[in-house]
Amino acid sequence: MADPKTKMDRRKFMKTTAGVGAGVSAVLHAKNVLGASDRVNMGVIGVGGMGGGHLRRLVNWSETGVENIKVVAVCDIYEPRKERAQKTCGGKLFHAFEDIVQMKELDAVVIATPDHWHAPISIAAMEAGKDVYCEKPMTRYWEEAKEVARVQKRTGRVYQCGAQRCSDDAWWQAKRLIAEGGIGKPIWSQAGYYRNTLTGDWNYHVDTNASRSNLDWDRFLGSAPKRPFDPERYFRFRKYWDYSGGLATDLLYHAMGPMEVAFGAEFPCRVMASGGRYVHFDREVPDTYHTLIDFPSGHTLSMSSTQANQTGIPVMIRGQEATIHFESPGLVVRPEKPFAEGRETLKIRRRPRENHMSNFIKCVRTREKPHLDAQTAYAAMVAIALGVKSYREKKVMLFDHEKEELIG
Repeated sequence: MADPKTKMDRRKFMKTTAGVGAGVSAVLHAKNVLGASDRVNMGVIGVGGMGGGHLRRLVNWSETGVENIKVVAVCDIYEPRKERAQKTCGGKLFHAFEDIVQMKELDAVVIATPDHWHAPISIAAMEAGKDVYCEKPMTRYWEEAKEVARVQKRTGRVYQCGAQRCSDDAWWQAKRLIAEGGIGKPIWSQAGYYRNTLTGDWNYHVDTNASRSNLDWDRFLGSAPKRPFDPERYFRFRKYWDYSGGLATDLLYHAMGPMEVAFGAEFPCRVMASGGRYVHFDREVPDTYHTLIDFPSGHTLSMSSTQANQTGIPVMIRGQEATIHFESPGLVVRPEKPFAEGRETLKIRRRPRENHMSNFIKCVRTREKPHLDAQTAYAAMVAIALGVKSYREKKVMLFDHEKEELIG
């Protein structure tokens, strides 16, 4: 059955973000165009596992001259993390994201919060004239992604969604091959993400010192349903539907984003999903998940993921005339037997391409479109989120790709 809280949460989000957008727009900062030699001042919002990793890497790049940047501020709602982050970068310290995005000297923010906060923070930052690098998934629900993409288009801010595989040149080579008709009509693609641990993925360390005095529980919940204080939900948020879409949003977005790069930001027309909790019962989300995504151009993507077996399926894109295999050191294109005459197996090496964060920093200066821009990330989020909805409601999801609306 559908979760009755889901619609309520999304209505609350739209109401909340509408207020954020209007309020922040009133004090929109003028944005200076950065030159090639200008320093990019950055802030990190959410400095836990992934955010802390981003912070340390950015500080290292700053100190070693890899990138002309400086982390001038950090923001978090858990005091011990916030204090460690401030010591790492020496920047200003913030509790509320609404405050950090108003820093006049700030050029860009990195968002690495729980998923249900990605949309409101991204929107507030762009409305305040800041460029945004937001960790995947783009948002928690597809409607939020639609709004983020709309705000990005209106404000003209640079937006990069943090699915790092989109900066793997193999996908851009695949995009070129498909556009040039190198595999004929695309028919069927497959991808996945597989892990296996004794204790179950996402069982991160729960700080026993966490309490209401040093963790802002109400702010963590945000638009999610109100619940009693529970550090398990904060430190292991990916195990719970309120804040995450589980395997689909955490792992399969890494597969969905690159596919959208290759096929050109196409919305799905039909999505269905299945799976279940087969091994790890300490969570609400499934430990094994499969989804089929049909596109209006006449192409199906099959994706799977599990946290109980590391033996997965290889990534490939099948066309009527040839199939793209993703193999080291790049791509191998093998012709289909009926079309093999006059064709040989083609091997394509990856070309040099900057990493995902460096691509974002470059685009902050050049105003070019980053590797996983808002529109492409939005298309990927529709496919991902509708898969989650299909799994939870046990029915097929139909999407009007022209009106960008869910059918029925």
